[in-house]
Amino acid sequence: MSALQPYFNKITPTGYHQIEQDIEALKKTRPALIKALQEARALGDLSENAEYSAAKRDLRHLESRLRYLGKQLRYADIVTPVDNGIIDLGQQMTLAFLDDGDQVTYEMVGKPEADLDQGKISLASPLGKALLHKTVGDVVTVQAPNGSYQVQVLAVKLAKPA
Repeated sequence: MSALQPYFNKITPTGYHQIEQDIEALKKTRPALIKALQEARALGDLSENAEYSAAKRDLRHLESRLRYLGKQLRYADIVTPVDNGIIDLGQQMTLAFLDDGDQVTYEMVGKPEADLDQGKISLASPLGKALLHKTVGDVVTVQAPNGSYQVQVLAVKLAKPA
């Protein structure tokens, strides 16, 4: 019987650094949450103490988030982007949606860093999977949950670190 190998998430150096910053910021809020829990506990009857329940919940949420982010770092495979004109992690690409002609620019990032509002798509997303290893001029069909669509790669360049 073989042991399960851990799965490592590909991530850019910038994404790894951002997670480190998030962890440090959360650690700085921990003492205030512990103090709030101690103060709420001192109020007396814990069974009907809304402040205690809220403080306990907030501290649990913080600890859970810290564990999650810690695992993201522990299982990160930091990939240094290469400027070779091929879509991969750390590349910025401009795309044209062939159904309506819209053009958009995205950066290809690892799953932990994906943020569509920031123009960062995961290489594990339907669009990311379809674009992986493509170059300028390629037309790809994206199989999305709501149907398929086509995009053409207009430009590929190394994304600038944030």
